Amino acid sequence: MENTHLFLSSIIIISSFLLTNLPPSHGRDDELYTVCNRPFQCGNITNMLYPFYGNDRPRDCGSSVFELDCKDNQYPVIEINSLQYRVLKINNQNYTMTLAREDLLESTCPTSFLQTRMNTSYFEYATPVRNLTIYYGCPPGIIHPGNNFTCGDGTAYFKDEAQNFPPINFSGCNNSIEVPVIVNPFNGPQGGIDALERALNRGFDVQYTADWTNCSVCRGSGGLCGMDSAYQFSCHCHNGTSPSSCQVQVHKKSWAIKTKIIVGSTAAGAGALLTYIIICCFRLKRSTNILAKFGKLTKNEKDIEAFIRKHGPLTVKRYKFSEVKKMTNSFKVELGEGGYGGVYKGKLLTGSPVAVKVLKSSKGNGEDFTNEVASISRTSHVNVVTLLGFCFEDNRKALIYEYMPNGSLEKFIYNKTTSPTLSWENLHQIAIGIARGLEYLHRGCNTRILHFDIKPHNILLDENYCPKISDFGLAKLCTRKDSIISMQDARGTIGYVAPEVWNRNFGGVSHKSDVYSYGMMILEMVGGRKNIYVDASHTSEIYFPHWVYKNLEQGNNLGLHGVVSTLDNEIARKMILVGLRCIQTIPSDRPAISGVIEMLEGKIESLQMPPMPILSSAARSLPDSSAT
Repeated sequence: MENTHLFLSSIIIISSFLLTNLPPSHGRDDELYTVCNRPFQCGNITNMLYPFYGNDRPRDCGSSVFELDCKDNQYPVIEINSLQYRVLKINNQNYTMTLAREDLLESTCPTSFLQTRMNTSYFEYATPVRNLTIYYGCPPGIIHPGNNFTCGDGTAYFKDEAQNFPPINFSGCNNSIEVPVIVNPFNGPQGGIDALERALNRGFDVQYTADWTNCSVCRGSGGLCGMDSAYQFSCHCHNGTSPSSCQVQVHKKSWAIKTKIIVGSTAAGAGALLTYIIICCFRLKRSTNILAKFGKLTKNEKDIEAFIRKHGPLTVKRYKFSEVKKMTNSFKVELGEGGYGGVYKGKLLTGSPVAVKVLKSSKGNGEDFTNEVASISRTSHVNVVTLLGFCFEDNRKALIYEYMPNGSLEKFIYNKTTSPTLSWENLHQIAIGIARGLEYLHRGCNTRILHFDIKPHNILLDENYCPKISDFGLAKLCTRKDSIISMQDARGTIGYVAPEVWNRNFGGVSHKSDVYSYGMMILEMVGGRKNIYVDASHTSEIYFPHWVYKNLEQGNNLGLHGVVSTLDNEIARKMILVGLRCIQTIPSDRPAISGVIEMLEGKIESLQMPPMPILSSAARSLPDSSAT
């Protein structure tokens, strides 16, 4: 036995010698790989890699709009749509940045008057914001205590969009700019110029997005993410630069170098193979048992992983069921339960809280489970819940999500005793956030994702009441070119399903089907009740969309819960008009979700009364309807 160990040790030493004495690869000296491995550092912002570049990191190391400039060697600045922003903080775990307008940090009296406009292809507001409008060069006749300050020889005023004081005519002012501020810390302009400066200094949060799908593949192959001269994604490797991953070598080697590598690799490989064979012989008996067990357990696993690979690279971690049990403390704290299974609170080894969704036996050989993993693992957006991992072990299935402390939207809509209640401004921002998440799914992903189960239960709220779309069990992946998709069975939840989903005579199934569900949902947000309300005191009130349409058309007081100001009433009416527009019976009569965002963010005067929807959502059971 001792001789055997000695022999094995000798083989391993020889193999190691051969491996470590191979001629150096040409790519190890690749300049871009070396340079891009150096992070961006400036002030309190450190260790920033892709998509950021600047200073010692050339453009090849980042992605288009993410150039950072270390101003005065003290803090980084980024330029977005010709306007410079100071970067106060970057969280590269959830891809968020805190930005503040550089010109307004230096002085509330800027020399130029540029509007705050985000490049929505790369940046989205990560927390609820509201706009402050600052007016400059105003005549002295405009007076409102606490809102005015001096700029040069003139007077300036600022107005919060949530203010309800009597309208003031600012048409005599020379210039104005809009600036987003975080909703929660800003309590209005009562504090005068000090309150304005505090709000501007705090900045606002945005989530940034880049080519995370390709980047995860690149990093997984040992490369560094970046871009080429045509602004296309590139993967920088030891042996050169590839369009996707380091498994593709793009630098040609000389025959001499190739020959040395082949000879050295062959020798090392032979030694390693011999070592492997000997070890296998000694462990054959135990290995036989393991392989027998492995063969029994992995058929479904192979099917699931093949399905995931078909729809793109797997970028989330796979956990063992024992790990899932440990992170949930044996499923001690239950957060919710439905027809799909239960949701439990857990904690990762890093201490981060998570929500663990443990699924019951799936229909269709686990297709709903793989459907959710394959679709949501492709996403990265502030308004889409983040899938952190999954478990598939024999018949046990679990999904690990980021934890949402405020739970689902439905408890704030239907339960009036919930504390705290959501203001109309909160509801408006939530409606916009959900629409942005849907727009991302429909247009922002490499593959279009149709959700097919948009409803309050599937909208989760984080600690700042930022909405996140969840539950992709019924989602369908399609290419961006597919305007109409084929479906064998109807899917969705009764009350939210578009007519064409359960009856093709109304039109083809498309992204407009999600728009219908969204419209039904925001009408419930306005009404504070289910759209079909069997306990209504009058028959005319049973179907809320028809009831609210008639009362809105007749100019009646809707008597909605919590409407206490002109702004509240305006928000409620805007959401109703948008909701009614979204639930039009014929898909072509509904707006795209991008149009919904424009309507919600625009002036109510620009919205016209849509036709009354002809019928409601499916009033019968659907074969594959959601049970939650």
